[in-house]
Amino acid sequence: MTSPQSDSASQPPQGHSHGHTHSHGPAAPVSRHLRKVIAAVLIPFATAVVVGLIAFWPGGVPDHERTGVGFDRQTQDGRVVQVDKVDCADVNAAQVPPTGDTSTPSGREAVNEQKGECAKATVEVTSGDDKGRRFVEVVQPDAPRQLKEGQGVVVAYAPDAPRDLQYSVTDVDRKVPMALLAGIFALAVVVVGRLRGVMALVALVVSFAVLTLFILPAILQGSNPLVVAVIGASAIMLAALYMCHGVTARTSVAVIGTLISLLLIGLLGSLFIGWANLSGNTDDNTGLIHGLYPDIDMSGLLLAGVIIGSLGVLDDVTVTQTSAVWELHQADPDMGWKGLYRAGIRIGRDHIASVVNTLVLAYAGAALPLLLLFSIAQSSVGTVANSELVAEEIVRTLVGSIGLVASVPVTTALASLVVSADRPGTGGAPAATAVPVRTGRGRRRKKG
Repeated sequence: MTSPQSDSASQPPQGHSHGHTHSHGPAAPVSRHLRKVIAAVLIPFATAVVVGLIAFWPGGVPDHERTGVGFDRQTQDGRVVQVDKVDCADVNAAQVPPTGDTSTPSGREAVNEQKGECAKATVEVTSGDDKGRRFVEVVQPDAPRQLKEGQGVVVAYAPDAPRDLQYSVTDVDRKVPMALLAGIFALAVVVVGRLRGVMALVALVVSFAVLTLFILPAILQGSNPLVVAVIGASAIMLAALYMCHGVTARTSVAVIGTLISLLLIGLLGSLFIGWANLSGNTDDNTGLIHGLYPDIDMSGLLLAGVIIGSLGVLDDVTVTQTSAVWELHQADPDMGWKGLYRAGIRIGRDHIASVVNTLVLAYAGAALPLLLLFSIAQSSVGTVANSELVAEEIVRTLVGSIGLVASVPVTTALASLVVSADRPGTGGAPAATAVPVRTGRGRRRKKG
């Protein structure tokens, strides 16, 4: 009777038939010698990350005086208590231009504001010092967001404005549907992933904690965004990979592969962001950040975003490649590192094709409104690519993709060298001992 391990070892390697499958079964242990080598690399790295977290720990977001612009506004919760339909001409202050000129957007807007029925909503503030206070919000008939009675809203507070104009509706309250969607996501992860799914959720919480408690406040405190991003991304990587995949040599190889790829992304990003003269200050939000905190290096912030944005996909690639090489070795322990590398890289080619396409489409989807504006303006491809807004996304996408592509041969080579250099009899898997293996005709042969 064969053991489960020998049964799995008798199966031919089929991992290259599709490139996005994670083989996360229990990995055979490597030798004590290799564990020491891996620890000699990772322990100093983890120590440096902890020292960096302590040295750059911000201690909170620095205070500033509210500008009342964009996201930098005081907000409270509110609720629509009543909605009445009124003639737009009775509630709108805008007037048609004396000349009657409607050829301009402002002229046409002024004319439209005099027509149709508008919604006159009475809104009650439900949080803060002015809880219970009511104000009126007028909604145009062609406004993209219409208010309904009983609807929760977010209201902005402008303390320096006249009393009747201090409050205005700035958004709707989406807390309930967003919380429900998050709950469905967490349930699906736990049901399908079980304990590994629970650990993935814990790792996700840790990632958000590092981002919100360390990376963002440290950048606002004036620390170098690149250094902060590298330290924070390294902390996220260590926590996420070891929590999700266990403290094993296989995970450690994936960590080293991810680290090398992140360093490559950082170097390429720094080179091309500087060469292309990308300032990182391209829209209202980045302009507001620069206005509030002028000491922040905006181009460094752009590079930090490239590094953090690439980390999640890098984890997926490096873990998959390492797992594939480990499974190939278990299937054929006699395969040398060159054979393991060739077989692993065949799997990696499929993975590269799918992941790079995913990354490009993700960035294109995020920038779709911007691309539509260029399409409306009938701009040429060269003009669009040369604009700083699009050039930032191109650099972000291509630098991240180069790092992803490079991570496949780097991680595959590392995993092949580590798993093939195992020394039996020193704490590793007894791969060279005689193990009965069942052949296809039902007879047994000895492998060793």
